[in-house]
Amino acid sequence: MNASAHPVLVRAGSAEMLQDGPTSLITLLADSGQTQGALTVNRASLSKGSPGAPAHFHTRATEMFFVLGGSLRVLLGDRIVTLEPGDFVTVPPRLPHAFAPARGEEADVLVAFTPGMDRFDYYRLLERVYQGEATVEDIKASSAQYDNHYYASSLWQEELAGD
Repeated sequence: MNASAHPVLVRAGSAEMLQDGPTSLITLLADSGQTQGALTVNRASLSKGSPGAPAHFHTRATEMFFVLGGSLRVLLGDRIVTLEPGDFVTVPPRLPHAFAPARGEEADVLVAFTPGMDRFDYYRLLERVYQGEATVEDIKASSAQYDNHYYASSLWQEELAGD
């Protein structure tokens, strides 16, 4: 047993919440440093019409999505699946993926990465871009640091064009 390991408790009222767009909130739950590198966890609350996250991939971590409420579309390489409350999917490293609420729906999603990746500053950067305090170029420049590599997906672009 690892004697230095300790539980991470985050109370709903004390969790940091970020707005990274007009239709998206991110609640920061546990970052890699708090979990000794085991995982990183956040909650994504996406309103109707939210563009969600564009197509991207990670080289080092598996990303997991658990739908708490609403309905979530997820790009998984060359296919799109729709997840309903209670559905769960893992996305292995290097698989291009994206996500957004299903048409006309909201989505409330628990998102986790394992092993953990220091991602909270990436989410804070997204909020700064939304507030006009940083630019999309800053996001592009951070791709290696946060292991977030954007990917052009015509399938995902076509899916969102139907909204």
